[in-house]
Amino acid sequence: MAALNSSPKASVNRRPKQLSLGLPAPRTWGGQRRGAGRKRGVQRPLVPHRARPEHAHAHPVHVTLRARFRPLRSQFVEPTIRRAIRGADRRDRDQFRIIGYTIQYDHLHLLVEASDKAALASGTKSVAVRIARTVNALVGRRGRFWADRWHGRELTSPRQVRSALVYVMANFRKHARGAVGPGIDPYSSGRWFDGWQLRPGGKGADVMPESAPVSRPRTWLARVGWRRGGPIRLDEAPVGAPRT
Repeated sequence: MAALNSSPKASVNRRPKQLSLGLPAPRTWGGQRRGAGRKRGVQRPLVPHRARPEHAHAHPVHVTLRARFRPLRSQFVEPTIRRAIRGADRRDRDQFRIIGYTIQYDHLHLLVEASDKAALASGTKSVAVRIARTVNALVGRRGRFWADRWHGRELTSPRQVRSALVYVMANFRKHARGAVGPGIDPYSSGRWFDGWQLRPGGKGADVMPESAPVSRPRTWLARVGWRRGGPIRLDEAPVGAPRT
C-alpha cells in the first residue's frame, strides 16, 4: 500500500522538458530587439513629393541634383556630363537655359533660366535623363542613377544671384579638406564665366564661345543685377568653406 501511495505523488512532480536540438534561433523581423525597425541611414532629408511652386521667368533658379552613382567628379566622367549638359542647354534656349554648373563627388549644382514652371520642369528633366543615360552607358551601369528628386531655389534679388554664382563656381572650396588657392574649378563652367575679377579694379573678359556647354544669361538679375556686388574674386569661397 505504501508503494501505491508514493507513485502518484512522484508522478505529479514530473513535468515534460523541452529538448534542445542545438539549432540557432530563427531570424525574426521587427520586435523589441536591438537594430529592429526602420534603419537610420539617411543623413539628408529627401525632397518632398509635393507640387512645385510657380516660376517667374525673370528669376534664375539654383538646381541641385544628387546621384547614387559616384564619383561624378572625375576626369573619366566629366566630359560625358559636360556633353549632356550642352545637349540639354541647346534643346530649346528660348524656354530653358543652363547658365552655370559645377560637378561634385555625388551631386551637381546648376544655375538655370526658364520661361515658366513647365519649362523649368521639362528642362531639368532633360538634363537629368541625358546625364543618367550617357554616364550609365559610359561605365556599363544599369538602374536608378539619381538618389532624389531635383531641388530648386528661385533667386529673386541681385544679392541672391551673386551668392549663388559664388556657391556654384567655387563649390569645390566648400568640399575641400583644406584651404585652396586662387583658381577656376575645371569641373565647373567657370572657364566660360565672364564675371571674374581678373585684376584689381578690372572685370573678366567675354569668354563665352559658341562651343560652350552653357548659355549667356538673359534675365536682368543674372546678366546685370548681380554685378552691383562687384566681380567675383578668383579666391572667393562660399560661406563656410576653408579660407586660404
